[in-house]
Amino acid sequence: MLIRQATRSDENAIRAVHTAAFAQDGLDVVPEAVLVDGLRADGDLVPALSLVATVDGVVVGHACSSPAVVGDDPKSAVGFGPLGVLPSSQRAGVGSALVHATAGAANALGYGVLVLLGNPAYYTRFGFVLAEELGITPPVAAWAPHFQARTLAAYTPENRGAFRYAPAFDRL
Repeated sequence: MLIRQATRSDENAIRAVHTAAFAQDGLDVVPEAVLVDGLRADGDLVPALSLVATVDGVVVGHACSSPAVVGDDPKSAVGFGPLGVLPSSQRAGVGSALVHATAGAANALGYGVLVLLGNPAYYTRFGFVLAEELGITPPVAAWAPHFQARTLAAYTPENRGAFRYAPAFDRL
């Protein structure tokens, strides 16, 4: 498996990954695929944090991040996700590799905190905690049980307050 930065030529494969990873019966449009397209169209995918996992040259996973705001500091946080892996490649370490690569790259870029909405049973193994423990509140109060954050080297306790995702999230 190779983790690398996504390129324009990966766009169709990335859409296919998210469509397959989040498919549900009776759902014609997969919100996660629409979200990635929206973030890309808005210029809100952080290039160094839009990563694909490939196996034998085939894209089997994708993780992306977008600019976010915690409180009044527009440069302290990044919104992580969606993270998608083709069903045929799940439970093979692809998602874990993408999480580790994203956290490492976000840390190197100087972000203070990586924030996501996801399953705590999955993400706690990567150092994520409920965001409320850090004083970070979700855009929708009902998300609190799944709204998580991981501190990075540039984190300070002042990285707290209301969290705001990039505008594409509001259009879902």
